[in-house]
Amino acid sequence: MTVQQTIRTQLPHVTTPPSPAPILELGMAFWGSKALLSAVELGVFTVLGQGPRTGRDLEAALGLAPRATFDFLDTLVSLGMLARDGAGEAARYGNTEATALYLDRNSPGYVGGILEMANARLYRFWGDLTEALKTGRPQNEIKHSGRPMFDELYADPARLEQFMAAMEGISRGNFIAFAERFDFSPYRTLVDIGGANGLLSSIVAAHHPHITARSCDLPVVRPIAERRIAARGLADRVTAEVVDFLTDELPQADVITMGMILHDWDLAHKKMLIAKAYRALPEGGALVAIENIIDDDRRRNVFGLLMSLNMLIEFGDAFDFTGADYAAWCREAGFRHVEVIPLGGPASAAVAYK
Repeated sequence: MTVQQTIRTQLPHVTTPPSPAPILELGMAFWGSKALLSAVELGVFTVLGQGPRTGRDLEAALGLAPRATFDFLDTLVSLGMLARDGAGEAARYGNTEATALYLDRNSPGYVGGILEMANARLYRFWGDLTEALKTGRPQNEIKHSGRPMFDELYADPARLEQFMAAMEGISRGNFIAFAERFDFSPYRTLVDIGGANGLLSSIVAAHHPHITARSCDLPVVRPIAERRIAARGLADRVTAEVVDFLTDELPQADVITMGMILHDWDLAHKKMLIAKAYRALPEGGALVAIENIIDDDRRRNVFGLLMSLNMLIEFGDAFDFTGADYAAWCREAGFRHVEVIPLGGPASAAVAYK
């Protein structure tokens, strides 16, 4: 009996059974994911930023084994990550418009930092998702060293720089959209909590010359932020300050932003940070959480839901949230009105007004 005959026997009302292809493609999706992550790690797109190459040229430049070369490169072509002109050994490979913009390390639009981190850290940790689902415990560095993730990252300058580059890659587009779509005209000052290398503060200041901004993070981060802010030519209106948002009160400002911060914490810490922001804002001020806000029906924002599972992997009790969740927490803290501004893709700016 064939598979289709078996299905019809078990499900007599089904005349044309659904194809198993989507199930199999999703189940084996890690094959394509790892091919892309390895390509970023090897610098394929950066090498091709200098111009198209033959497979053998790339083999020599990247140190590939001859057996791997064409399967690897043609897989990237089939995934839409590379272009190819011709066939066989004479074919020349090049970047697509998107990979040239986003995956060449020399491009100002480079977003590969998050993929580098995914390759170096998350890919292996996600192999233990089943254990995380059964135990509710994180599966990252803490599982092996006993030290929390941020302690591990902040103790190693190279890994901290990698993490900040990853966050810049995944956040730049969201921050630009926020700067363009949020009405800054009533405000003059901004404080970015957990500001990392000062990217959000810099983007807002660049878009709105009347805004002065402060990027606040831990002491080890301040020199990195100061260097990056100066390189952007904004040191006259953007400063880097030291704030431990778990123990310190937040600096006062017209607008307080938290980019990919709240999802790192459990509910008690989320509410604590929202309450601190409420105390630091003037009447009419705004708290902005830029996150992969999950749709209230919890059906459509796949990336947001997967990010919440990633928070399980990273922290155990941390999670992403819906706009309705955020609105309820903010109203509990005293905020009068909450709106969610879509930023494109899975990200939104959830804004609470005092």
